[in-house]
Parts: sequence; C-alpha cells; structure tokens
Amino acid sequence: MINITLNNVPINCDNNYILNEISKKLKIKTNQIKDYKIIKLSLDARKKSNICYCIQFLVSLDEKIVLTYDKLNYKKINSKIRPVVIGFGPSGMFCALALARMGLKPIVFEQGGDIEARQKDVKLFWSEGKLNKYSNVQFGEGGAGTFSDGKLNTNLHNEYCKRVIDEFYLHGAPIEITYINKPHIGSDKLPLVVKNIREEIKSLGGEVFFNEKLVNIDVRQNKLQSIEILNVKTEVKKKIDTNYLCLCLGHSARDTFELLYDKGVNIVQKPFAMGVRIEQSAKKVNEMQYGKNYDKNLPTADYKFVVHLDNGRSVFTFCMCPGGSVVASSSDEGEIVTNGMSNFARDNEYSNSALLVNVTENDYGSTHPLAGIYFQQKYERLAYEVGGEGYGAPVQSVGSFLYGKKNFGKCSYLPKYKLAELKNCLPDFVYDSLKQGLEILCKKYNFASDGDMLIGIESRSSCPITIKRDEKFESSTKGIYPCGEGAGYAGGIVSSAVDGIKLAEKIYAVISAFCD
Repeated sequence: MINITLNNVPINCDNNYILNEISKKLKIKTNQIKDYKIIKLSLDARKKSNICYCIQFLVSLDEKIVLTYDKLNYKKINSKIRPVVIGFGPSGMFCALALARMGLKPIVFEQGGDIEARQKDVKLFWSEGKLNKYSNVQFGEGGAGTFSDGKLNTNLHNEYCKRVIDEFYLHGAPIEITYINKPHIGSDKLPLVVKNIREEIKSLGGEVFFNEKLVNIDVRQNKLQSIEILNVKTEVKKKIDTNYLCLCLGHSARDTFELLYDKGVNIVQKPFAMGVRIEQSAKKVNEMQYGKNYDKNLPTADYKFVVHLDNGRSVFTFCMCPGGSVVASSSDEGEIVTNGMSNFARDNEYSNSALLVNVTENDYGSTHPLAGIYFQQKYERLAYEVGGEGYGAPVQSVGSFLYGKKNFGKCSYLPKYKLAELKNCLPDFVYDSLKQGLEILCKKYNFASDGDMLIGIESRSSCPITIKRDEKFESSTKGIYPCGEGAGYAGGIVSSAVDGIKLAEKIYAVISAFCD
C-alpha cells in the first residue's frame, strides 16, 4: 500500500483525472494501479479563484484495498455487577456500548422517549408548541445532537476519536464521515445510527429503558447505595441497588443537578456563552466564502469567526449549520431556547450559526454552584415573555439590531416567532458585545446584511457547571461517576462519546480487579 497526497484537485474532477494524477505522482502507468481509496479529504478555499480539494489516498498496485475500522474491543469479564447508566446521549450510548462489549451488561435509563417516539414529540412541539418536558430536543435517545447537525468536529485528536467516528459509520452513518475534514452525520441519518447502537447493546445483554427518570439517590457514609427511578408515563417508582452509577448527563439536566447538589455531590461553577442565532441565505454564505461565481458542486459553505473586543469579551460563531434551519429547543415550560439543525445534504435555503458572547462566573452574581443555571433560566424566561406564549421566539433583523432600521424579514424558526427587541431578553453586556462584534464582522467580512435575522436566545452551548471527579472518574460521593457534556467534561458529540468510553474503561479496571 502506498500513501500519497494530491493538492489542487479540481472540484469537478472524475476518476480518470485521479488515476492520471496518481500515476504521475508515482511515475507509473494508470493500468498498474489496482485500486485506490480516499482516506482524507479537505476543501481549500483560500483562493476564491482556485477553490480545490486536498485529498490523501491509499493506493494499491497489486490487490483490492480493504479498509479496516477501529472498534471498541475488550476482553470480556464474567461479573454479576451491572453498572447503571443515566442518559442515552453520546456519552451514555458509548459508555453503555463499551460496557456491553466488556461483558458487563449495563442497565440504561433515559427519561426521554426512544428515537421514534421522540421524533413525534419534537414534531408536535415544532408544529403546535406543545412541549413534552421529558422528551424533546434536549432529552431522549441520542441526546441533543440528534436534532442538530450531527457534527463530529473535535479539538481532540487521538485513537478514541477515530474509534467513535468508525463506530458511527459501522452503525449506519455515511462513509464520508471517515475521511472528510469536517464530518457530520446529519439529523436525518442520526436516528438510524443511534437505534443500531441501542440494539447492539441489547444484543450483548444490556438493557435500555426509556421514559425512566432518575429522581433520587440513597447515599450513606458518602457512598452510593441505591437509586430511585420514576416512569414518567405511569408515575411508578422503583428502587435499583447499585454502587456504579454512570451519570452521562446532558447540559440541560437541571433537576438532576439540583438533586446532586442537595445530596452533597461536589459541583462548581464553570463559564459558558450566551447570545442568539443568526440566519442568512445559504446562497449568500456560499458567495461570502467561495466568491460570487462559485461552483454549484461545492459543499454548502460554513464559516467560523471570532472577534476580541476592547471590553475583554469575545464574540464568536459556534455550531454553524450550513443549509439548515433554526429550531426550538426548550426543555422546560415557559423558556425559549434555540439551536441549529441540518440534514446530511445540507440543502436548505438558509444557513445559521450561534453568535455568542463569553459569560464568566463573575457574571452570575452569586457563588452558589448552580448560579450559572439560574442565570440561564432568567434570560430564557425573559425570551419566552418577549416572544409571546406558545414558544414564539423573539427575532430581530440585523439592520434593526445594529442601526434601528425597520424590523423586517422572516426566518425558519418553528413553531412561530415575533418581531421584538432582543435587548429585552439578553444581559446588557451580551447585548452590547453582540452589537460591537457584529458590526466589526459586517465591516471586515461583509458577514451579514440588514435583512438577515437574529433569533433569541442561544443559551445552551455548554453547561455552566462541573461535577468534580478524581482520576478514576469518581465524584466526591463514592459510586457516582459523572461524565460527558452535562458533567462539564466535553463539548460536543465526539468528545462526549470519548468521555463515555473512558468512563467505561475506568469502571472495567475496578471491576476486573475483583474478578482476577
């Protein structure tokens, strides 16, 4: 096998072009090339007059190439201990999958519905404004990422990340995620993937229960003894004895955070970010990134910007969704939360991104460990009031926001929206910083026009707490193992999944010591 890289590959090249370029590079004839496979692909758009691909290939001169994918493989141990996993988002799914492959037969409890039921709950919310506070965009099988873009970007670069991406592919995600530079699965592909992961866990002896919520924990002498689970449909409670509780929480598991705080688990404040969603035409974003004469075969363009202000704040884009829509993401009554979503094809007429300002612990106005959550709630409730009942989002055009021009335009947000002044539902420092940062972006990059829309508010980019844990991933209360984004140790699908795997490995090490 030969590993080579071709630069300046035209957007519309065909198989013959690739074969000819490989043969030139290797100084051989094209008929000597038996097979080739793409192992890395990235778009180079630095020169708008010459947008091209950089592609890394694996080339064979004597046989067909069979690519292998890294799986989570472990030596199974024989133990009657069955760890309990709370939450079935990325960290919970991969923690449970790893535990199942270890032979530990995890028991998973997820307060939301399975993917089919959850899709119905979300559809009802978006169409009629009827919120199921247990099963929604934030809660349910697959976690919050299922109704976003399925981005697999990460700042982590290690073998764990490759395993996560390979596992997604092996469970039904498009093969492109294994080699493109900025992989994403898409909200239309993710449901099948998470369902397949669930079914494998069950086939290995694990159990996955939906509509089952953690409502109490029994701690004695600082050690977990048991938990109490509530079926949110039947209201029946049950007690589960366990000394291994994997808390794979999402960033919106606020009542669970309250429970843990009340039980004495060590929680500390953490900074996060707050702002709005900005929605623009996908065509305009394509022109901004590729030039007005861009090739229609180019992928829908994305962007990433940051502005550092004189006031010490930063304004930055986050979770950019090319060719997507802005979606209602509330998880509790009387609160407005927005997020972005894209399908795999990214072919919607709009693109959107979070436009955020950093929020520090000093902004919370309290030293209470959960003060950041109360800070979020305050402004999410204001957004609900400003947007009107029925989960209407407050929206404002860029021209109105920056220059006081007539508020006009439309956006993709469902179930409904209301033209309003966003300053009435944002902290003053967030509002002022957004105005400064957006004006700089518009002047420097022609980032937005007057008719582009700002949708309030984006407040769940990350969790404003950290549940402290030691090197064994164990919290201050023995037997409780916090993990993932809600615990403050991850910031996206891949990093959450990696954290779930590492937690499973920590528990595996402890339990296997008993079995030796």
